[in-house]
Amino acid sequence: MKYAIYAAVFVVAAGIGTFFLTGSDDATDQTSVSVSDVNPVSTAEAQEIDTSAVLDMFMGNPDATVTVVEYASFTCPHCRRFHETVLKDLKADYIDTGKIKFVFREVYFDRYGLWAGLVARCGGPERYFGMADLMYKGQSEWLAGGEPASIAEGLRKIGRLTGLNDEQLNACLQDEDMANAMVAVYQENANRDGINSTPSFLINGEKYSNMNYADFKEILDNELGE
Repeated sequence: MKYAIYAAVFVVAAGIGTFFLTGSDDATDQTSVSVSDVNPVSTAEAQEIDTSAVLDMFMGNPDATVTVVEYASFTCPHCRRFHETVLKDLKADYIDTGKIKFVFREVYFDRYGLWAGLVARCGGPERYFGMADLMYKGQSEWLAGGEPASIAEGLRKIGRLTGLNDEQLNACLQDEDMANAMVAVYQENANRDGINSTPSFLINGEKYSNMNYADFKEILDNELGE
């Protein structure tokens, strides 16, 4: 599936927030989702946006000699499959053992991916990856139907499972400043790192596309000198 994003504006509406965009999507059999034609904020606009609250979310050893950065969308099916398969083994063999630092950076193809990012960040770094795991596991359920109200409620249900209440979740979904900051950070990172598909990875600064565990392991072991 491809998504082309040509313009994006976040506003608060109907108690759930709305992320307007124009673009197109078409089905393909590729193993990653393409990102194209992101319309970045101007330099002047970017300087006016406070992005200090948009933290890089990571797992593993912050002082590791190998850093892996994943660029992914919560609405991307290929990203879901990566998290259900390859990431499990990476976590057991490299992240939990302290061999690498694994950074997760959100990509926003659509309003629903942005909403998911707002909810995932609502509980802070401590709850983030647990929330992300639930979002990928339940991706087909909370995206079912495609109606904004039902998708927002599906995301709230995930938030409730992690101990957040509706007041907290609605406040996060309606946080226009945070949404603008998240989009600005995404655009800056994606433009700098040349991200054009998801999932995409940087391993010690070198870019890679989606891959299986065996290929990932070979690259990591080489970087680690093993």
